[in-house]
Amino acid sequence: MKINLRENKKLQTLKGWGTSACWWSQYCADEKVADEIAELLYGDSGLGLNIYRYNIGGGTDPENCRVKNPWRVTESFYKYDRETAEGEYDFSADKTAINMMRKCLKKGNVDTLIVFANSPHYSLTSTGQASGSLINHTCNLPMSNYRKFADYFLTCTQALIDMGFPVKYVSPINEPQWKWGGSYVWQEGCHYETEEMVAVYHIFAEEIIKRRMDVKLYGPETGEMMGKTPEYIKAITADETIMKVMDIFAYHSYHDDNNPKVRLEFKKEIVEKYPQFRFDMSEWCELPNKSHTKNFKGALITARVIGQDLIYAGAESWTSWVAVNQFSIKEDGNDYSDATITATNDFSDWYVARRYWGFAHFAKYIPINSVCLDNGFFPDENNDFNAFSFLTPKGETVTVVVNEGEERTLKIDGDYKEMKVIQSVDGDYLNEIYNGDFKEKITVKPNSILTLIME
Repeated sequence: MKINLRENKKLQTLKGWGTSACWWSQYCADEKVADEIAELLYGDSGLGLNIYRYNIGGGTDPENCRVKNPWRVTESFYKYDRETAEGEYDFSADKTAINMMRKCLKKGNVDTLIVFANSPHYSLTSTGQASGSLINHTCNLPMSNYRKFADYFLTCTQALIDMGFPVKYVSPINEPQWKWGGSYVWQEGCHYETEEMVAVYHIFAEEIIKRRMDVKLYGPETGEMMGKTPEYIKAITADETIMKVMDIFAYHSYHDDNNPKVRLEFKKEIVEKYPQFRFDMSEWCELPNKSHTKNFKGALITARVIGQDLIYAGAESWTSWVAVNQFSIKEDGNDYSDATITATNDFSDWYVARRYWGFAHFAKYIPINSVCLDNGFFPDENNDFNAFSFLTPKGETVTVVVNEGEERTLKIDGDYKEMKVIQSVDGDYLNEIYNGDFKEKITVKPNSILTLIME
């Protein structure tokens, strides 16, 4: 295996790393636990993330809610009275999630705060629920309530800004192509056809401009790289009002974990054809999740996907799905929570999942404003060995190597004097195994992740 760092091509510049506070942060009430998790995610000794996604949820009507899991619904700032069909705002609500966000921002690394919604407030929907329409692939937001939704969302956003939170982006739609609703629901969600999505964005753009808010639209958080994505981006760019306040196209890289070629297709058909956008990979977890939390395979897959999303798909930032999720114990006795941290509902027990370390090999060593490099490597059909390279603002070259197969030797064609090697294998994470003169050949253990720092 060989990479070329002598004649590498510079690609896009990284804007950072992030995760989502949905839905766990509203239940992390223990101050000590909250402090520890904030440091693990956003602190200098942890991942040092700079992107925070806060969910302005659709609220919950206890008399008309089909979602059984409390970790899949959200407390809202808007308190609606079903009898009077009126409501009022209470910006002291969602205090546990607000407290968590404040702790994370105090770490000093967050420069991008995004507020997003899985659904409009339930009082605005056709069903009176935030979990989608009663018919699959049908929008749950009546057209007559589009502007009311914008008013609700932007009023909540302004309240957060007034509290001192530096909101940069608003993302009112999430994964519009999925069915959301029908006979079985499991979380907040709302389907939008392309024309419905554009109509909602258009009204949001009008309101942002009218209110002179210093925020921009973010989205459409399409649930896969291709599929409806070409249709979405064509429709969005055709609307001049939307484009006045939208310069980031956010997408999710689900369902193609072992398909680097679809990432090349996304880059060719989307990224390269729409240079007016910054492209953010704003949500990913292993889906379907076959790696339990104590299986190092989850870390290997996470690291591989991060690298391929950046180098092959052209993402300028990378954000995991939820930072924390519930214990999810299956028949084999293992926990299949899909987050970087897993916890009981009340956080009386929690721990770091193995996939956290896959993320750490990037976020801890590749800072904002690093440049992605084409090192000439592309995986073979087994996709079990990958190497991704970056140039940091300090002038260091960082290469992350992910080996999901047998022991390999990596040859590095480059002109460096010094090298540091950080290794993770199951049970031993981020261990500095070498610090000295540059080596042209590196032995890569089976099922391991290396971060090579060269200068």
